[in-house]
Amino acid sequence: MAISLGLVGLGQFGGQFVSLFKNHPDVTRMALCDVRRERVAAVAREHEIAECYASLDEMCRSDLDAIAIITQPWLHAEQAMQVMESGKHVYSAVPAAYGPDGDALLEQCDRLVETVRRTGQVYMLGETTIYRRETLFCRRRAAEGAFGPLTYGECEYWHDTDSPTSNLRQVWRNRWGDDWGPDKRGSIPMHYPTHATASMVSIMGAHAESVSALGYHKPGEDWYFADSYWGNPYGNEVALYRMSNGAIVRHCEFRRIGHPERESFRLFGTEASFLSDVSGARWTTREGWEPVDLSGEREPLPASLASDLGGHGGSHAYLVHEFVDACNRQRLPRIHVWEAVRYLAPGIVAHQSALRDGERLPVPDWGDPPEDV
Repeated sequence: MAISLGLVGLGQFGGQFVSLFKNHPDVTRMALCDVRRERVAAVAREHEIAECYASLDEMCRSDLDAIAIITQPWLHAEQAMQVMESGKHVYSAVPAAYGPDGDALLEQCDRLVETVRRTGQVYMLGETTIYRRETLFCRRRAAEGAFGPLTYGECEYWHDTDSPTSNLRQVWRNRWGDDWGPDKRGSIPMHYPTHATASMVSIMGAHAESVSALGYHKPGEDWYFADSYWGNPYGNEVALYRMSNGAIVRHCEFRRIGHPERESFRLFGTEASFLSDVSGARWTTREGWEPVDLSGEREPLPASLASDLGGHGGSHAYLVHEFVDACNRQRLPRIHVWEAVRYLAPGIVAHQSALRDGERLPVPDWGDPPEDV
């Protein structure tokens, strides 16, 4: 079987997926779309793709089978629902929903789940953490029972505002474009939680039930302010979750930290634990520890994708294959909508808790996928 697919959003990140989708053996027709026509033309020439669209509206009116959305984060939820309403499967970059208003984001999660139920279309979130080697290793060992009951986890996404490799000041100026202004400084760390929370939810097979969180405001802060568009004074936020399996998880979203960029976790069970830091990964038991070689932690891929796995720890090729295969087989992808909102909601409520000085709050859950999906 094969599908036709359109890719919307050809910027620095979206552009990395063009060759992966085009080279997948089950994608026999590919189309491109971006708000910048000169960008579309350049990418189309480079990859020899003839079918191009000027807007998502136009692409939704086409006969394509599926659309991958790699646009600005605040567009993801509404655009994903538009694609599904047009009768097409959808791949969405992370997060599933984004913006300054937590209650509005949780309402978008409601609508996303409802749209998937009603339309029957495949929805997949492109969360890179799921296919990182550390996650694959721990998911496999947890399934084998090697950890014993999981008791505690630590997960984090550390990305300093002034990172030398991906400066967030410039990232946000680029994202807002002509709409950029000083009031747009200081996005909410916990509203971009999925690179951290996905590891815990995926490996534990559990979801957050409640959270207490605190925020940190840097002395002399020049980026994170309560009177901005985001209404956010915190450059760092730390959350403590009670998970549905009884475990406790600490989650750190740091944008003010003297540390290289890092998306990582540690996991502790009654029989064994997994540790990971900048010096490497280790497996520990009561008897001691040993280094973990993660180089072989990979899943099968089509040969045409195996030679270049893409970025974010080599996760991009796996995300592309999972989505294409789910569309072809009309099955639930690994990161379906019920899983996607379990990555996002904990961070949204964590920020609400931080603004209330750590008040413990319940985290909503949308349940497991219905059996008939």
